[in-house]
Amino acid sequence: MRIAYLDCFAGISGDMFLGALLHAGVPLEVLQEATAALGLNATLRTETVDRSGISAIKAHVFEADQLAETPHIHPHTSETIQGRSLTDIRARINAAPLAEPIKGFALHTFDLLGEAEARIHNVSVDDIHFHEVGAVDAIVDIVATSAGIHHLGIAAWHSSPLNVGGGTVVCAHGTFPVPAPATADLLRGMPTYSAHLQKELVTPTGAALLKALNPSFGPQPAMIVDAIGYGAGTRNPKDLPNVLRLTLGSSSDATSDTVTVLETALDDLSPQLIAHVTDLALAKGALDVMLTPVIMKKGRPGTLLTLLCKPADAALFETLLLTETSTLGLRVRQDNRAILDRRHVIVTTPYGDIRIKLGLRDGIELNAAPEFEDCRAAALSHNVALKLVQQAAIAAYGQSKQIP
Repeated sequence: MRIAYLDCFAGISGDMFLGALLHAGVPLEVLQEATAALGLNATLRTETVDRSGISAIKAHVFEADQLAETPHIHPHTSETIQGRSLTDIRARINAAPLAEPIKGFALHTFDLLGEAEARIHNVSVDDIHFHEVGAVDAIVDIVATSAGIHHLGIAAWHSSPLNVGGGTVVCAHGTFPVPAPATADLLRGMPTYSAHLQKELVTPTGAALLKALNPSFGPQPAMIVDAIGYGAGTRNPKDLPNVLRLTLGSSSDATSDTVTVLETALDDLSPQLIAHVTDLALAKGALDVMLTPVIMKKGRPGTLLTLLCKPADAALFETLLLTETSTLGLRVRQDNRAILDRRHVIVTTPYGDIRIKLGLRDGIELNAAPEFEDCRAAALSHNVALKLVQQAAIAAYGQSKQIP
């Protein structure tokens, strides 16, 4: 399976993530289309730069013909350009002609930022106005990075511990020790350390993107590497390459996979709506959705909804379940699963061609079954019992294996 490793020895920021994606092979057009879809009159431009002897890609966001930068903060008054509200940003992303997983990941990233700010200031998340991360370049960084992540189709993300740097940073609310308050809140639960530079190395945008990815932390896992990308930060300090390294490859264990499991128990939702949510989730790419009858508190009968998806799509399905059901929260976990290699063969029956799905391990066939939808369509077309078509498909496959 495809896996990725982020080496954050010099921290992480939105522009560094964009540069690493591009350097690792994501087409620039993918990120430019996502940028244009926002309707912010913004464009994405790149250059190859040197960071302590390492060649890397530096991504720049332009607003009209000017380099877009986070709002300037006056050092004495802390006055700054009015930020965008989380509601405004959500509406813009929702209205953009982007694939649902791209919008879902971007929205989840901004929700994480909003929740962090709300906790810091003790206000409702809907009252949050972003300053630095509400600027055009930060919005583009998050949405374009989401598009790049979606393009790669990574099954499992991994990351090193994060070097947060040191010293102090001036933000919209004053001067604080590194990491800044929002960054520190977002980094809860992640392994961090401070080394080499007395500068801010992890930005709120970078921390939120990483938290939304929900990677496994530790050393690089065993993998067959096929691409490495370096994304450059703005500064070029001596003796520390200010880059984010992204390594792409395949897991050395081809028979395992990592999935995100979302789960919630419902005792106040119509069965009609539960069926609708199940169909909607499968249509949006969920790997599986299961419904289990359970007895909840006060003896109430309920339904346990369990959804499996790719880790990169977790944000999309979190939003779906929180929006479409009556739940107030979800249980989210990462599970490993043992899987068989899968492929199809086609057999000819009196009712037409039917696909047979095969499950193999190390080239040895362990399972073979006719595709249900093929059999159902053939049964309806020929006005025969479904089980007859299934039996005919299995018999045809058995005969095909005996032909020398």
